[in-house]
Amino acid sequence: MRAFRIVPVATAAVVLAGCAAGTAPHSAPPGADVDLSGQTVEVAAVWADDEQASFERVLDEFERQTGAEVTYVSGGDELPTVLSTRLVGGAPPDVAIVSQPALVHSMAADGALVPLDAATDALITEQFGPVWKEWGTVEGTLYGFVFKATNKSTVWYDTEQLGEDFVPPADWDAFVDLLRTRSDLGGTPLSVGGADGWTLTDWFENVYLQTAGAQMYDKLAEHEIPWTDDSVRVAMETLGRAFQPQFMPGGRASALQTEFADSVVDVFGDDPKAEIVFEADFVAGVIAESTSATVGRDALFFPFPSIGDTSSVITGGDTVVALTDRPATAALVRFLASSQAAAIWVERGGFISPNREVALEGYPDETTRRIAEDLVNAQNPRFDMSDLMPTSLGATRGDGFWRAMQDYLADPARLPQILSDLEAEATAAYARR
Repeated sequence: MRAFRIVPVATAAVVLAGCAAGTAPHSAPPGADVDLSGQTVEVAAVWADDEQASFERVLDEFERQTGAEVTYVSGGDELPTVLSTRLVGGAPPDVAIVSQPALVHSMAADGALVPLDAATDALITEQFGPVWKEWGTVEGTLYGFVFKATNKSTVWYDTEQLGEDFVPPADWDAFVDLLRTRSDLGGTPLSVGGADGWTLTDWFENVYLQTAGAQMYDKLAEHEIPWTDDSVRVAMETLGRAFQPQFMPGGRASALQTEFADSVVDVFGDDPKAEIVFEADFVAGVIAESTSATVGRDALFFPFPSIGDTSSVITGGDTVVALTDRPATAALVRFLASSQAAAIWVERGGFISPNREVALEGYPDETTRRIAEDLVNAQNPRFDMSDLMPTSLGATRGDGFWRAMQDYLADPARLPQILSDLEAEATAAYARR
């Protein structure tokens, strides 16, 4: 692998220095079987640090097989702003990888995106489940696909605290009973990172999908039904059964001051305060970075408890889109859509691909394999609702959906007013969309 030199985002962030020798294998991935010598491609995404290093390995292989030179721009949380500025200036990157489908839709509506070509469309149809294609489609035109996905329907627990005979709860009633039993024994079983409002929206989305169903979930995400709908109240009250103050270390006030990473450490750290924490597969990364616990031994997970006869998976992810109509752009997008490209990052860890042709054996451990299998085989997956909403409503710290969930955690008795206020914000946000 080549050495990479880090440059500020404003000057294109990361420049690949040099080009490694080598020839393409006989079974080159789609998009990497063309000669692009002398051509350049610029990619902008959110990833930095270890994620950036892993993605650069993927880009390395594309360069090696095509002769193209790829420049990577790490925009982090400011990527939407970076893209907006570049578009206004008439110099967008060739490829962008964004986390919010709502941003994909708005960019497509503004004419900023180039539809994916027929070959890439066919590849995605062949290797991805239909729902993943739907999330990249705007008004019947395919503009993107999810390259890196996450399973947001996993509940993690400390094996030492719960004991070797622990059996994960079969459904939501059993989950609430588990929390009550552990609380009655003098513990505070559930760690909640309420300072980060997005963790609370993830809780709601899992419960709402199961209590209201997929069609209602889609309608609420598009604001085709109001937040004052009775289905929302039912889901919130169902969630409230788990959000009892006696179940959480320090009660409601402490949960609202606990950030996501700290909620994980509160379960798996050297001085645990709780036994169970809910969040996505990236909990494993926090455990590895911030505790001495070992995922797969000290830290295990079970799927989000089903409610009634329904089970579900909430997912999020990073969507690849094209902003220029160049052969090198199309080739890179098609390469990233392939199972061969995904497998490079899969083997390095910290990555789940929704591509169903990626071999489960390629994942580095049994825990990740199970999480990936649950996601790829999910019968009723839905994308993170907050990422489907206008950013002002679904992804703004201290406002909108995030704040409403924090308000509910703080005082469930205020639910009617909380939902009324959220509905007013949603009406204004979708009107501006």
